[in-house]
Amino acid sequence: MSEEGEELEVEMEATAASGPTPFQLQFDKPFPFQIKIAEWNPEKDLLAMVTEDSKVLLHRFNWQRLWTFSPGKCITCLCWRPDGKAIALGLEDGSISLHDVENGKLLRSIKSHNVAVVCLNWEEDTQLVRGDNDHTYEDRTMRFFPPAPRIPRMPGLGSGDTGLMDDPVDTFQDFSNSSHQCFNILCSGDQDGFICFSIFGIFPIGKINIHKLSVSSPYLDKQATYQLQNASIQKVALSKNLRQLVVPSFGELVEDIVKLKDKFIHTDGELVELDKSSRGEDSSVGLHCLILNTSIFLNRKNELHQVALQASSIEDLIEVVRASLAVMSKQWSDTMTTFHEKFDPLSSLIVDHGLESNSQDEFLSLLFGARTSPALHQFLVNSLGEVGVKRVSKAIDNAGKELHVVVHEHLQPAVEIIGFRIGELRGLSRWRARFQTIGLDEKLIDSATEKAGMLHVQLERFSRVLATVLYQVLCRSTPFKLTLFEGSISFSWFLTFAPCVFSELVVIFLKFLLDHDPVGQLLEVNHTIDVDPDAKQRVEQLVMFGGFLDTRFLERTLANEFSQLEQCLKEAFLMPFTTISKKIHCEDLLPLYPLPSSPVASSLHGPTSISYYKDNLDSAPHGLVDYICFRIPDESMDLTNCIGVIRGSTNTSSSIKDVSSPGAVLLCIPDGYHCIDLSLYKQREIVLLLNEANSTSESPGKSWMMMVQTSDLSFMPLSRLGPTNLWKLRELKASALDLHIENGKVRCIPHRVTNPLAVSASRGVACVFSSRRHALVYILDEDEDETSDME
Repeated sequence: MSEEGEELEVEMEATAASGPTPFQLQFDKPFPFQIKIAEWNPEKDLLAMVTEDSKVLLHRFNWQRLWTFSPGKCITCLCWRPDGKAIALGLEDGSISLHDVENGKLLRSIKSHNVAVVCLNWEEDTQLVRGDNDHTYEDRTMRFFPPAPRIPRMPGLGSGDTGLMDDPVDTFQDFSNSSHQCFNILCSGDQDGFICFSIFGIFPIGKINIHKLSVSSPYLDKQATYQLQNASIQKVALSKNLRQLVVPSFGELVEDIVKLKDKFIHTDGELVELDKSSRGEDSSVGLHCLILNTSIFLNRKNELHQVALQASSIEDLIEVVRASLAVMSKQWSDTMTTFHEKFDPLSSLIVDHGLESNSQDEFLSLLFGARTSPALHQFLVNSLGEVGVKRVSKAIDNAGKELHVVVHEHLQPAVEIIGFRIGELRGLSRWRARFQTIGLDEKLIDSATEKAGMLHVQLERFSRVLATVLYQVLCRSTPFKLTLFEGSISFSWFLTFAPCVFSELVVIFLKFLLDHDPVGQLLEVNHTIDVDPDAKQRVEQLVMFGGFLDTRFLERTLANEFSQLEQCLKEAFLMPFTTISKKIHCEDLLPLYPLPSSPVASSLHGPTSISYYKDNLDSAPHGLVDYICFRIPDESMDLTNCIGVIRGSTNTSSSIKDVSSPGAVLLCIPDGYHCIDLSLYKQREIVLLLNEANSTSESPGKSWMMMVQTSDLSFMPLSRLGPTNLWKLRELKASALDLHIENGKVRCIPHRVTNPLAVSASRGVACVFSSRRHALVYILDEDEDETSDME
């Protein structure tokens, strides 16, 4: 038996005599990794872990590993989608990647931030889960169209940075369909103080900067508004009803006028330097809890659901169109390279023989019976040859077939469904009373509708040009083959006996296709096509009969038309994004604890846990009460080894009248122990992870896991008076409660453990990691028969 196993057995025997030990140990497994992030799946017995070198591991409750992968970037945070079918990873480069729980495959990568993402939170509308039919939306697209096309997988297309997975299975389609069943929002915060909101985790719907938020709090001077400077977000927690967002942030609290006037205030018409003593005796640098009003997500969830469903599906199809054009452009470019490798040597031979002509003239002279020049004869017999003609013909034929497949199986279906979905949005935009309030602009959607129609017209044009070019190019190879096969037989001999159509095709090829590439031109970006003036005039005349007003579409390529549609969609979808962003504002700010002006790094990463619980208290708006639990640094407020718990911080909302003040309590950790992590759990319980403080490398000591019932705590109301004492928790120092290891619900862990503490409310378990590279899973609800379910 190992040393760790012996210690565990001794500890269990020692505690057996004194009664049942809380928190049954399910298993203690050696683990070769140091874990920095761990989160239980909200619906299944799955634990996702991130190692120090940013590998993602997924284990079952019995510690069976399902998969592992490395994104190749530093992972900074993690959260699960509420249904447990996808996992979101925040990365150091500011992107968020979504992965399938079944195999870890990348589903989507979104660049929501410019700097490292430090926290994630994903919540869904609970009313939809209960089957509230008034807030469901039927997607009619499936009535009229087959399943949406996928990104083509053909030679020449790399995985690229399309933001989509490159796996051929239908995982992404399943992900999109399931994510649209319930209205959910992914919140993400970065180290520069920006918070982004995404519906389904894929459609951006809002972004705010906490540095620019202004708040007038009842806990501060009511005559002034305040802002946070140099703020850094520690956590984001969206309420389950989507009404409010709690954001604990480190920063300096200042008045707006102080910020704008370089620490001067306006007094009797003059600017006077603000006396530091007038701000109160405490420093304003510390942890502040921002309460943001996000009720727009609840009040307009039906409208946002419909717009996000259509818009996110359109964006998926836009990726299909972009990838299809990339495939087609690459395939045709490679084919034209082969073509020019065979025909370009003729120009060099003409120069070498001192002739004053060009390739077209040489071929035309041959075609109409003139004498064959030495340069052309050498090119046809030695450089091109019958093998070269066959190779070029085969390359063009294969490219044409591949382009037709991409057009008919991917590009055309995607463009048709895009047009239909934009039409659905166009109908919604005309319901102004409901959809103007979320920024769905009718004119912008109309413009996108026209561009979608133009893209469909351009696609038809491209198909016709491609078919014509292939017919002409492939037909012209027949005279070449016969001429080269007979050796001395000229083109004029062949045309004497050949149908006239061949001579016409060869002339068209020589004049318009040898040095021109109409197919390639339509796939180019930033290229203008020359159009006959008569054709322009006829198009302008057609406008009189109705239809689209754009008369210059003939001058644009297929790629340019797609770029214009993208721009129109970007502008149309930016309006809801901007509108919703402006409707999210700060309702209150609750100062928690101060820090020195130059806090140590450990102070900015203290354990914090936020949860919302159903409550029937009159002071709980909409039946939810928030709990915020955090460790207070030892250098703050002359407190040592202390835990703070706030209940009902969102009750301070200015939109809620006649509610009680938030309650708070301070918990003192026993001497000789240090709290390294904590987590709120189930029905307002707190799980604490403690280490012995006086441990050494030779004697690492033991650890303890303690559960505290908040119902047993005496919460004291926080005073709303003045800014004389900015930090209201200081008032509770005298009433701080002492925790006792010997009297509480405590389990001794015979290892010295490290953070993180991973607690699952749905499964009733907690996982801790020891410094000796062990993973220990404990049953928190020992009175419930949970083990069989987990097995």
